[in-house]
Order: sequence, then structure tokens, then C-alpha cells
Amino acid sequence: MKIAIFGSTGRVGSVVFQQAMSKYEVNRLVRRGSEIDPLGTEIVGDVLNEEDVMKTIEGSDAVISCLNTDKDDVLSRSMPILLKAMRCHGVKRIIICGTAGILQARKDSSLYRFQSNESKRRSTTAAEDHLRAFLMLQASEMDWTVVCPTYLPDGERLGNYRTERDVLPEGGKSISMYDTGDFIFQQLEDDSYIRSRVGLCY
Repeated sequence: MKIAIFGSTGRVGSVVFQQAMSKYEVNRLVRRGSEIDPLGTEIVGDVLNEEDVMKTIEGSDAVISCLNTDKDDVLSRSMPILLKAMRCHGVKRIIICGTAGILQARKDSSLYRFQSNESKRRSTTAAEDHLRAFLMLQASEMDWTVVCPTYLPDGERLGNYRTERDVLPEGGKSISMYDTGDFIFQQLEDDSYIRSRVGLCY
């Protein structure tokens, strides 16, 4: 299997990348100035550049995105480019690292968590960017999974955590970047959560 990874130099993305390199052939897109790992195929470029994204996804069987959001809405601006490249190259499987804010609120399923008092974050900018990207995926024909961790300290790899479809497991407070990355990687061979969001926490 060949995997295209976006966001592989971030905290969760670097965990996914190390796991993927041990088992699969990997293409990854990295920004100029990023630390380059000699392993894998590195494409230096920009996720908002269609040609760079096309090169990264070409020949792949699945896409993993652990891109971070920023004040420029990179998630929602890059999603149409990722989807176009996937269609062009006949790729259906995509796994995204999202945020618990875009899960449904447990006490009011008509709201997303970030719209409810279940979320403690004052700013909703990041969640809104994640939500726009999620809605594009949801409307697509892709076999998508959006992994939605709650608070993400570095922590350590415990290998024991809880998951729930579309909501955060009750009382979930945190999940380490290592367990989050491991769970995202496992979705490559697990179709339990295709076309679903997954709440992830200890």
C-alpha cells in the first residue's frame, strides 16, 4: 500500500508518519524549511498548490491529513484541492485528524460541541475551519474518517483509550498525541468508522 500524508511534521502527523514508514510506501508533502527525513518520498511544496497536492497523491491508495488549522483557514481552503486530486488519481480512502469540537454535543445533538457549553474553548475559529473541511468531506463520495481527539498533550503512548462514533466518550478529558497518531494509522486497515467522525479520549 502507498500512503500520501499531509501534515507529517506536526505533533500527531509525525507519529503517523513514523508508523506508516515502518509498513508502507509513503509520499508526503512538506513545506520549505521543514526538517526532511531521508525516508520516504518528500515533495517540497504547499498544500494550497494544486500541482504539489497532485504529485503527492499520485499513485497512492489512501490519504492521511494531520494538517493544523491557522488564521488563514488552511484546512477548508485545502480540502477542495485534496478532493480534486483524489478524484483525479482514483483514490477513495481519506483519514483526517479533526477536533472534538466538530463532534455532536452529547446533551443537544442539534449542536456541534464547539457551539455548546461542553466545549471549554473560548475561540471557535479553529473549530469553524475544521467544520467547513468536514462538511466538504461529508458531501463527497469519499470513504472518509475524521478522528476527533479532545485535549492533546504530548503525553505518552498508553495504548488504551475510548472511542465513540460522532460524539466524545462521556467524561473524556485528554488523549496523547502518540495514541491519537496510532489510532489514525490503524484506520488504514479498519473500516469500522468509514464515513464517520470518531471521538477519541482516555
